[in-house]
Amino acid sequence: MARKGTADQAAPPTEPTPSTPELSTEAAAVAPLRLRTLLIIAAVLLGLDLLTKTIAVAQLEPGEPVSIIGDFARLSLVRNPGAAFSMATGMTWLLTLVAACVVIGVIRIGRTLRSLWWAIGLGMVLGGALGNLVDRVFRAPGPLQGHVVDFVAIGWWPVFNVADSAIVCGAILLVVLTVFGFEPDGSRTGRGGDTATEGDVPDGSDSESKPKNTGQENAA
Repeated sequence: MARKGTADQAAPPTEPTPSTPELSTEAAAVAPLRLRTLLIIAAVLLGLDLLTKTIAVAQLEPGEPVSIIGDFARLSLVRNPGAAFSMATGMTWLLTLVAACVVIGVIRIGRTLRSLWWAIGLGMVLGGALGNLVDRVFRAPGPLQGHVVDFVAIGWWPVFNVADSAIVCGAILLVVLTVFGFEPDGSRTGRGGDTATEGDVPDGSDSESKPKNTGQENAA
């Protein structure tokens, strides 16, 4: 009597590999907090700003610039009641309050910061803001009205100081990080983040790619 036999049985279908979570999110979860780095950078820049201003006040006289590279680079002592690069000279008290708000805001953001580059950028902004804030609080003509000490003159650019440079460079770095999708928590959005998730379908997860049992009936 004919008997049906089973052909070589195929191996049982392998279970699909679970989707790989977004790499940037995983990195953000394990990245260390960067508040300490931010504060160290800010402290170094603050100390450098105060030191250079002290030397400038002691060694330079207003209206008597010292040439470094001809007329292109000079040291020229200026008392600035305005913002960076001598802007908004009639709003000293308002600029003081803005600087204080910037300091508070940066420190609050820094408490949850995990990105090293964001820590560098915010540290530069914080150090510069603190440097000019010290001038506005403690220098003449009085509290909240103090004039900032500027002493670096490059070409046609308005006279500035270390704090101004730190604020501008830090702000540029933060803009670049934002444009390229780098987040303060260490993750990355935009094209970089999408790449880690969109092509994420693993081999074998599609129904068409699952191995199928192909048994044949053999007559005895």
